[in-house]
Amino acid sequence: MDLGLIVYALNLASIYALMALGISILWSSVGMINMAHGATFAASGYAAWIVTGALKPIIIAAFGKTTLATIIIASTLIGSAILAGALCGIIIYLLAFLPIHDKPNYPVRSLIITLALNIGAVQALLWYFGPRNRGLPKIFGFGRWEIWETKIRYDQAGVIIGASVVIIATLAWLRFSRRGLEVRAMMQNYEGAAYCGISRQSTALPVLMLTGALAGMAAALLSQTIFVSPTAGVIPLLKGLAIALLGGLGSVGGAVVGAILIGFIEAIVGAIPFLGQRYVYFAGFSFIILVLIFRPRGIGGLLDATRE
Repeated sequence: MDLGLIVYALNLASIYALMALGISILWSSVGMINMAHGATFAASGYAAWIVTGALKPIIIAAFGKTTLATIIIASTLIGSAILAGALCGIIIYLLAFLPIHDKPNYPVRSLIITLALNIGAVQALLWYFGPRNRGLPKIFGFGRWEIWETKIRYDQAGVIIGASVVIIATLAWLRFSRRGLEVRAMMQNYEGAAYCGISRQSTALPVLMLTGALAGMAAALLSQTIFVSPTAGVIPLLKGLAIALLGGLGSVGGAVVGAILIGFIEAIVGAIPFLGQRYVYFAGFSFIILVLIFRPRGIGGLLDATRE
């Protein structure tokens, strides 16, 4: 397989994994399908655009067009997107979790509320910013590396490395931190965790902030290859939800593996001359449907019996 095709596939998989990971963790630990994840993605992109646009002239004036200035601008862009995503998580916690977490049919209620929040947020972004696309600074530069006679763009390598670092950090937080262990306990056995004094209410806020931050990171990385727009989060939301189902809601590893599979399927189908980009979505979603027909729990699903 061509190295350029592999890099492109991993580039797609990196963005998909960030979105699917957040959706899967949130469902398995809090019992919420967050339909406002797409709005979080778009809002984080605009936050990065506003903050970076305001601070970039100041940074360049202070440090000039140097490597240090580029690093500071990159940190500003990524940091503002992550913080905006975490802030969106707090808003969702206050509006879509806290008032209804102890009410009947909580998962359905939260899905409807977050869907309404998503629609409202997209309309607000359209009203304030308009339908025009916004471009963010290219923090990884415009150059290319040549490896084995294949040219790899800096932004492609940056997206893969950046997403990998964030995913590894998330997995480390889940495995080694006290709060992460509580979240894992909720993911594996909700009732058992409750008997140990771990409540859904205590884990919901950090999980929503974490998943919002993952969406913000995805927006910051994807802005290096496409523009930011009010509806920019629609496709990442749908892809993230479908890949989370493919991997098995509740399976962190399944979400990552599912993202890699879909990334490679889309890259391969897009490279076939008589198929091309027209059939990329069709191929990806067809594969997901086939897997779910024969394996309803997904690739590595952890379906909690207490939620069945």
